[in-house]
Amino acid sequence: MLDVADLEMNVLEFRQRAFQFDRLAEIGGTSYAVFTRTETETESKFRPKLVHLRLAVPHAWVVLDPTSDLLVLSKDGASIPVRLTEPVVEVAAEPAEFGEQGIAFRRVRHGDSTQVYAPAEVAAALFTPEGLAALGLT
Repeated sequence: MLDVADLEMNVLEFRQRAFQFDRLAEIGGTSYAVFTRTETETESKFRPKLVHLRLAVPHAWVVLDPTSDLLVLSKDGASIPVRLTEPVVEVAAEPAEFGEQGIAFRRVRHGDSTQVYAPAEVAAALFTPEGLAALGLT
């Protein structure tokens, strides 16, 4: 399992975007790595809003791909998944449920400008008020 220094020094590639490490959160006895990204809502709007993206995954699932120096997700915590290049779409155009790096994910909106991603198998625990608070969302 990667230590905090490794998480802080590298970015996680998720949905063709780079996410920065924010914190570790303990929820229901499991350690989660929380990553964040801020981007504009859409470039086509006259006054686009900022969208805050937050990704929470089990800490044990985050691995370093030595060939690209990127953090990637692996359910077994060891193998480097095959990453497919897909077109980047605006967050609002993404489906609420999708697959990424061989893992089923869910996305929920929190407040006006925050989108939260979590693996589908742990989303029920993370998308509770207590889980969201542990992720730094109140």
